[in-house]
Amino acid sequence: MRNINTKITTQFIAVTAVIAALYVVLTLACPLSYMDVQFRISEVLVLLCFYNRRFIPAMIIGCAIANLFGPFAQMDVIFGTLATAIAVAPLKFIADAKNKKFKPVSNIYIAAFVPAVVNGLIVGFELWNVYGLPFALSAAQVAFGELVVIAGLGATLFKVIERNGRVMSYIRGFGKAEQPM
Repeated sequence: MRNINTKITTQFIAVTAVIAALYVVLTLACPLSYMDVQFRISEVLVLLCFYNRRFIPAMIIGCAIANLFGPFAQMDVIFGTLATAIAVAPLKFIADAKNKKFKPVSNIYIAAFVPAVVNGLIVGFELWNVYGLPFALSAAQVAFGELVVIAGLGATLFKVIERNGRVMSYIRGFGKAEQPM
């Protein structure tokens, strides 16, 4: 594994806090962010990790704070945050595969399946464990909501953002060195 070379600067902390806060606000703004049928719009932000793994702390912190407002906050913080941590970690590695022999794997739409599967399984387990809901159905519903949000909305949005070189330069360069905001 390569060294991330993240400099912990004031800008890094500030941007991480802003992205985490945006995750929380988007989660709380959507009434379908919790329970078995989830369309958590904030999950679009996990695709930032596809371009730059330095956004991982923002996703984990944002998810943990947003889950404090869930119906079973303690369990949501544990399981939901764990799911996010596991889901976002491999996204940049999938993106980096485009520089190797695995070009089809580097597609952002394919990368969107990782959070859908991970969240489906882990949150599905939580819903089964806490609410007694059927595991397979809960896992499928959570995964479906994730796919709609991340692959449908998120990946399409980021394909549009990719056309803006200045924005992509910032996203890809975030955390490497001080950049003008």
